[in-house]
Amino acid sequence: MQIIPAAEKKVFKEFLEFPKDLYKNDPYWIPYSAFDVKNLFDPQKNRFFKHGCCNKWMLVDGSGKAIGRIAAFINSEKLNGAHLSVGGIGFFECINDNDCAHLLFNVAKEWLWQNDMQAMDGPINMGENLNYWGLLVDGFKSPSLGMNYNFPYYEKLFDSYGFIKLYDQYTNLLDATVPMPERFAKIADRVMSNPKYTFTHIDKTHFNQFAKDFQEIYNDAWTDFENFTPIEMDTIVETFRQMKPILDEKIIWYAYCNQEPIACVICLPDVNRILRRLDSHFDWFNKIKFVWYKKTIVIDRLRIILMGCKKKFQNHGIESALIRCLQCEVLPRQKIREVELAWVGDFNNKMMAIHQATGAKKDKVHRTYRYFFDRTSQ
Repeated sequence: MQIIPAAEKKVFKEFLEFPKDLYKNDPYWIPYSAFDVKNLFDPQKNRFFKHGCCNKWMLVDGSGKAIGRIAAFINSEKLNGAHLSVGGIGFFECINDNDCAHLLFNVAKEWLWQNDMQAMDGPINMGENLNYWGLLVDGFKSPSLGMNYNFPYYEKLFDSYGFIKLYDQYTNLLDATVPMPERFAKIADRVMSNPKYTFTHIDKTHFNQFAKDFQEIYNDAWTDFENFTPIEMDTIVETFRQMKPILDEKIIWYAYCNQEPIACVICLPDVNRILRRLDSHFDWFNKIKFVWYKKTIVIDRLRIILMGCKKKFQNHGIESALIRCLQCEVLPRQKIREVELAWVGDFNNKMMAIHQATGAKKDKVHRTYRYFFDRTSQ
């Protein structure tokens, strides 16, 4: 077996193509867009590279056949003030072989160690945690947009190397065809009837103002979480630019208190219902097919990718009201059957309680692992 850096164009193409071969007989697998993944590793198109660096490798067998891949990255923004220098690994794929997986983990660990890291988290994304975050350990079914999918044996590969659980991420599913629990609906309706609160969906013609409001909400709501770094406006602009082809204004809602932005919920159609019919290469032909399928295929699932509320307004029922606003928009459409709620870490008790109050049921569990380079630090 041999580790090969995936820097050259030919090897990087193999890096992008490898999952297609690995999962070719798995009916649940839906490919990431190779175009999107390629852009993630492009310093000209991903602002991560303004404050971070990455490397990537392929593993091939004696005949030169690809049998694994991995990427490692360092986010300098996350290191500021952190008590532990932690790098990341992601885009890990491997055949069912501990030795192969350990070779991949070793090369990532060595690179991170040489760059003064003390531990590595994974599998994660080099950017924000909205997409490609965590190892699937429960709920092995087709993934929704931006969510990781992997074989069940991956858990064994991580555990056997010495990774330990950092946290579990719960994805809950809401049946959009049944009414909300009575208590939840009463709380939401009471908040919505309070004249000091207003609720509105976004309007793309006023994008700059909504982007500014989002930044204000995000940079307050998440400050207490480990390694929090304020989100910058160009990150917001780029994220919304990527969402633009599938964005539905009426399922992205904001809450205001006396015109102060206090909370928001970002929801998207689960276009994986379409992407599973396309090749992972989003070339011009597949773009035409995407537009056609978007008009002809009924997308019956939505995914909430983010929901947050300023700290001083938490526990006031604002999040409940936002979900109620979303429900009032979705129910009349009749075609929406499910709403997947954004994953919640097991450390976020407040949001876990909100999910439970909606009547949502556990659908999937992803796990973020950590590996300490000093084996006495665990």
